[in-house]
Amino acid sequence: MDIIISNASDKPIYEQIVSQMKDMILSGELEEGSMLPSIRNLASDLRISVITTKRAYQELESQGFIETVQGKGSFVAGGNMELLREERLRHVEELLERAVHEAKGAGIGTQELHDMLDLMAGD
Repeated sequence: MDIIISNASDKPIYEQIVSQMKDMILSGELEEGSMLPSIRNLASDLRISVITTKRAYQELESQGFIETVQGKGSFVAGGNMELLREERLRHVEELLERAVHEAKGAGIGTQELHDMLDLMAGD
């Protein structure tokens, strides 16, 4: 599992882990039922505190991305990918709303905004 921690990021380390693991789950890189590294192993691999890793796992579990089975470990949760995808869609909509607001303030028209998005998306 490739998780990259950036000390230059304004996001706390546990949030960086949560964000990257969510992306891996939603992209299918981490499949439903996949076993995750133990909290201690991940902390050791990333050279961070066990407490930080535990907080990331707790956050992922509270959001429904992973399940922890006492004595067995943590696994990618199943059955609620559609709900998780909805969460991501809402976030993208919020970002687009901000972009539209900024574009209007800069005098950028709808067609020009579409062209910019098409260019950025590679279409």
